[in-house]
Amino acid sequence: MPAPPKPLPEKFIAISIIEDNPYLRSAWRATLERVADFVILGDYDACEAALQAEDIGDSRVILMDIGLPGMSGIEGVALFKQRFPRVNIIMVTVHQDDQHVFDAICAGAVGYLLKSVSPEEMIDAVRQAVDGGSPMTPQIARKVISAFQQSPSSTADQPDLTDKERQVLAYLAEGKSYKMIADAMNLSVHSIRYYLRSIYEKLQVSSRAEAVAKGLKQRLINPLRK
Repeated sequence: MPAPPKPLPEKFIAISIIEDNPYLRSAWRATLERVADFVILGDYDACEAALQAEDIGDSRVILMDIGLPGMSGIEGVALFKQRFPRVNIIMVTVHQDDQHVFDAICAGAVGYLLKSVSPEEMIDAVRQAVDGGSPMTPQIARKVISAFQQSPSSTADQPDLTDKERQVLAYLAEGKSYKMIADAMNLSVHSIRYYLRSIYEKLQVSSRAEAVAKGLKQRLINPLRK
């Protein structure tokens, strides 16, 4: 049997691309391949194809579209973050409405770019993500800031979440599964579900995405916590 490939040296940034438009996918790859310390592990037209790649977990950055065939990019972010918690996922999409932006952040994306970004901006976004930043197209950053400015400045009207409930909500915002949250908090999955029911009731929501979006807007959790 051939020996497994050796891991890339730390100085190289391993990147994977998930985009169903072949022309855009090729253009992104050509842009990034020109950078000396960038290595493209692969490019894929769907999340399902990327998940079958043996080295996808070695990616430090994944550039992902939202409107993909089969599994959507939003669903893909949550699944990739569950399987590969250390990967940095940047959405690159045409969608700039509030719901897509917050759903992507809630699912675990560290950045959100519009497809109109220049090659230089895309390269800079990859470096920002690796350095612990949250790269965003200016229009998207404005939406995030606006959401906070519109949220109540007083904590008087905020739901009275317990410390553990806030912790569960923060883990949800990181895209963690119930089991991962249970393991991180040394609790059972049953206990996590109990806390979730309480969170849903206090926030008056009925889904994970709604809970995290409301938590972001009311400053109950940090939207860019990674």
